[in-house]
Amino acid sequence: MLTFLLKQACPTDNNIPTIPAYSVSFLFFHEQFHGKAAIAIPRGNLIGIEKSSSRKFPDFDFHIMGLDMEAMAASIGVSVPVLRFLLCFVATIPVSFLWRLVPGRLPKHLYSALSGALLSYLSFGFSSNLHFLVPMFLGYAAMLLYRPKCGIITFFLGFGYLIGCHVYYMSGDAWKEGGIDATGALMVLTLKVISCAMNYNDGLLKEEGLREAQKKYRLIKLPSLIEYFGYCLCCGSHFAGPVYEMKDYIEWTEGKGIWAQSGRGPPPSPFGAAFRAVAQAAICMAVYLYLVPHYPLSRFTDPIYQEWGFWKRLSYQYMSGFTARWKYYFIWSISEASIIISGLGFSGWTDSSPPKPRWDRAKNVDILRVELVKSSVELPLVWNIQVSTWLRHYVYERLVKKGTKPGFFQLLATQTVSAVWHGLYPGYIIFFVQSALMIAGSRVIYRWQQAVPQNMAVVKKAVGFMNFIYSVLVLNYSCVGFMVLSLHETLASYGSVYYIGTILPIVLILLGYIVPAKPSRPKDRKEQ
Repeated sequence: MLTFLLKQACPTDNNIPTIPAYSVSFLFFHEQFHGKAAIAIPRGNLIGIEKSSSRKFPDFDFHIMGLDMEAMAASIGVSVPVLRFLLCFVATIPVSFLWRLVPGRLPKHLYSALSGALLSYLSFGFSSNLHFLVPMFLGYAAMLLYRPKCGIITFFLGFGYLIGCHVYYMSGDAWKEGGIDATGALMVLTLKVISCAMNYNDGLLKEEGLREAQKKYRLIKLPSLIEYFGYCLCCGSHFAGPVYEMKDYIEWTEGKGIWAQSGRGPPPSPFGAAFRAVAQAAICMAVYLYLVPHYPLSRFTDPIYQEWGFWKRLSYQYMSGFTARWKYYFIWSISEASIIISGLGFSGWTDSSPPKPRWDRAKNVDILRVELVKSSVELPLVWNIQVSTWLRHYVYERLVKKGTKPGFFQLLATQTVSAVWHGLYPGYIIFFVQSALMIAGSRVIYRWQQAVPQNMAVVKKAVGFMNFIYSVLVLNYSCVGFMVLSLHETLASYGSVYYIGTILPIVLILLGYIVPAKPSRPKDRKEQ
């Protein structure tokens, strides 16, 4: 099955371009990610990091466990790094299942750490994995030596090292050419290390001055080294995320909290939810394989694209963004299945009668809510969910002074951090600045909608529909920069539709000051 998908995903038609990865958020991935795992579509027969002009992470012998990786990769038309990563990434599902069979707290921590380290070695090689140890040791040293400031120290050291790797290896070029390296996994790992240090820092603070998330995840005592390594590398979950908290990891491993035996009995079986995630991954891959030959990114630089009319160019931008998202849906579905089958994906019970188990700890995307988004404000809640949650808890909320409300500065700063996390390519920076403008513009439309009296239902729905059209248009316009990466190609694609996705949010933001939404009358407000 995997061989068939790889053959279909990687044709050798020179007219089909590569598609850059996103995820932690990692990503096929990004959010970054999540990481940035990718099945890229090569321009030639076999393109990998070996043919990239960018520097590559040190590699290792392609003969792994008796397998001739070069021959296998050549037979299905992908690069060796991509094949190696995919095999290890899919292997996280059975590896996570086997965690359930390991007895005892300490053996479970050891299994988490060693299985993750082994998968990393098989995927990226020994030398590349030394990069993972740097932020891990920097974070632990900060917690051990200077707890009062360990959070902010780890934040800047972790991001500093990640940025250095982004700049030195220029991974975006390799991803666009069909290669992959360890920076995607490093992105996820960086977020996990920072959150652990910040939560340990919060353990010193008075509880009454903390936000709910800080109270929930604060660490009173320093995790042991084996707990820390198990958390960072757990069963290969650092490949593409999701990002989760140290406190949840420890409670899961020790069978405490929601994983403890309760009146409802033991934690529920994960197999049904894991199967649904795998089935979703298969559907997403099928959709992606069907669409991608019809909407190649190379079309943006094709003379025929410039001959099209405005509406056709705009619709092509929409379809390009729509197509690219399905590869992220695929990889996040696989990572979700891996976390669910281990049991860590369990997040409690619903309030329904009878109560049903919830498996959303590993959920990184809500496909329908992304594609049918009512407002851009909702996007961080339904796309790359766990990285968005991390950004909210560890950047956005911590920039808001006590007693004040967040504003555009906090939004822009958060989007900038997200952009830097992905890499320093102009396309990333432009995309996330665009995202901040997009969300701010959507908020203006939402305020106008809320100001419409309840008895004007048609007008209210019309304004809501306008927010939907605005969000879909600006989102798919903006994400072209995320896909093509270079400044020239980004500006050329934006300019081909007269920068409509940039001008429109700015106009809306200005109109929000000039024509502020009038509050509903008390009677209307009560009815709402």
